[in-house]
Amino acid sequence: MSKRTLEGKTMFISGASRGIGLAIALRAARDGANIALIAKTAEPHPKLEGTIHTAAAAIEEAGGQALPIVGDIRDEGSVQSAVDQAVERFGGIDVCVNNASAINLAGNLDLEPKRFDLMLDINCRGAFVVTRACLPHLLESDNPHVLTLSPPIDLRPEWLAPHTGYTIAKYGMTLVGLGVAQEFKEQGVASNTLWPRTLVATAAVQNLLGGDAAMAKARKPEVYSDAAYAVITRDSRECTGNSFLCEDVLLEEGVEDLSVYNCAGADADLAVDLFVDHV
Repeated sequence: MSKRTLEGKTMFISGASRGIGLAIALRAARDGANIALIAKTAEPHPKLEGTIHTAAAAIEEAGGQALPIVGDIRDEGSVQSAVDQAVERFGGIDVCVNNASAINLAGNLDLEPKRFDLMLDINCRGAFVVTRACLPHLLESDNPHVLTLSPPIDLRPEWLAPHTGYTIAKYGMTLVGLGVAQEFKEQGVASNTLWPRTLVATAAVQNLLGGDAAMAKARKPEVYSDAAYAVITRDSRECTGNSFLCEDVLLEEGVEDLSVYNCAGADADLAVDLFVDHV
């Protein structure tokens, strides 16, 4: 298990006003990390919990320093401004987490081009723009990490037929992460992707994948945040270019009972996430 911590380190994370992104930020905050978060939700949403300001308050309550920045990762100027603010406030960036993502599971005839464009802009292009803006500062860190929340690439037709647009957008994020790993390996910048083996209890699962029934088959967001923490505290020169699954990371870290993450208890009937074969 890693002996490193994130105390005094600075994380730049996209879309962390709720859910998995916020869980990752809170785990880092418990070490005393600095968290710069860029998200669009400045005012309460009628269907979604939390805003960037409530997230910042939770981060500081957990022991971290928070810099909430209202911005849109589709706009490279907005991203660059956010990165500049983070560096001015905290002196650098050690970890970049590409969490922001859009999901639309419609098939080709039902997916409007503007919805396709939205997923590409937020998921694939957003990961590229955020990572690119952070890289000059990551190169100055003593243990720099990029972590992109996207799946391993599997080109079997079963992952293409139902939702080609979403698959392209998520696989695009993975290609960004793996490309950065290869390009900056010699400079010591780690870049990995991370994805859950099972559903994780988020607003997307609640609203799009089956409501309360799906949530009962899911694991808590902490399965993602604990795995993310394990990856980004590893030696950046020894851990790069991987497409990890959360549960595999946790088992490597010595977690013996993954059922502690089940929303519905140890005997829950878990459902596999997209792009994954089995629990």
